[in-house]
Amino acid sequence: MKEKIIVVGGGASGIIAAIAARRNGADVLLLERNDRVGKKILATGNGRCNYTNINLSNTNYHGENPKFTYSALGSFNVDMTISFFERLGITPFVEEGGKVFPMSLQSSSVLDVLRLEMENLKVKVKLNSYVKAIKKDKDFIIELENGEKIKSDKVIIATGGMAMPLSGSDGSGYSLVKALDHTILEPFPGLVQLKLDGKIFKNVKGVKFPGQAKLYSRDKLLLEDFGDILFTDYGISGPPILQITRTALEYLNNKKDIKLKISIIHSKSKEELEDYLNKRFIYMENRTIEEALIGLINKRLIPSILKEINIKRDKKVAHISKKEINNLSEILTNWEFKIIGSKEWKDAQVTAGGVSTKEIDSKTMESKKCKGLYIVGELIDIDGDCGGYNLQWAWSSGYMAGTSASTTL
Repeated sequence: MKEKIIVVGGGASGIIAAIAARRNGADVLLLERNDRVGKKILATGNGRCNYTNINLSNTNYHGENPKFTYSALGSFNVDMTISFFERLGITPFVEEGGKVFPMSLQSSSVLDVLRLEMENLKVKVKLNSYVKAIKKDKDFIIELENGEKIKSDKVIIATGGMAMPLSGSDGSGYSLVKALDHTILEPFPGLVQLKLDGKIFKNVKGVKFPGQAKLYSRDKLLLEDFGDILFTDYGISGPPILQITRTALEYLNNKKDIKLKISIIHSKSKEELEDYLNKRFIYMENRTIEEALIGLINKRLIPSILKEINIKRDKKVAHISKKEINNLSEILTNWEFKIIGSKEWKDAQVTAGGVSTKEIDSKTMESKKCKGLYIVGELIDIDGDCGGYNLQWAWSSGYMAGTSASTTL
């Protein structure tokens, strides 16, 4: 028996592609390698599922051609996404920054309603089905790891990238599409913590503070973001760091100059802070510089900061020079670090790189290299900022592919 449409991968983009195709009247078989669908959905938004963002714009997306997203994000936009899920039972709850969560604040709610909808539509789901190869003759032939072969008129491939490999996204989809003559732009982790050069990190790990993270190349500001920043034993983490990681690693991978600057104190400029410190220290002349900084910044940071600018911890404030106050003001507002890499794929939230957008029709998600093959979601060289943008891309690209594939049967 030949299937009409086979969806390979039961993540966000695969599930919604199957639903869209089935709603459009097509028979659909979804193949999932795990013992259940949607494992990665459960991990999103720290288990709360930030499923879209009301502030979305195309500037939130990256890749060789971010404009590739225009059609999909326009045809299944944020309002349509919210409405789609609300009709399935998800009441939207909007948080700071436009992030949209289910009112239940449970990722399982989103997955549950999607599974219920697939059951209601009678989408066929075959679990524990690892796709070993996809071949194209007159029909598509899907070869499973257990030796089974399934024929299909059309295939939607939604296997994800390489982020969170334990969820099933281990990069196997790249070999499937590569065998069908597609170009893969080298994948690298996106939305991931950064490794920094230095010896201070074991002393300051766990210290969290609201600050500004700025990314520079040859003294040119590339990106900046504000929020809670966390020092770790390998470097640095926190939402602002995740937002700049993609660009940082892109520059690093291309051997371009890149550096990170962190503001411990963000409410004052360097000059304003220098003036403030001069006034502050008037009342503390008999204290050591270490004691004089208590109450201004996290106490655990003080020894490392003083060591970095060569001021002895026990030096009396009365003996601190103007040059030393200048250096102190500089490091507190622009502490510079060398980026040496990132954490591993298992720590990444999304994949940067992937199938070249030049080889996919942006209005249908159909491959230009292989008629009847549709490529969606994280597998494509498109990745979004942190805040619901990547799930929105999964919904939009998946819905477009499911609708297009089923319309042209």
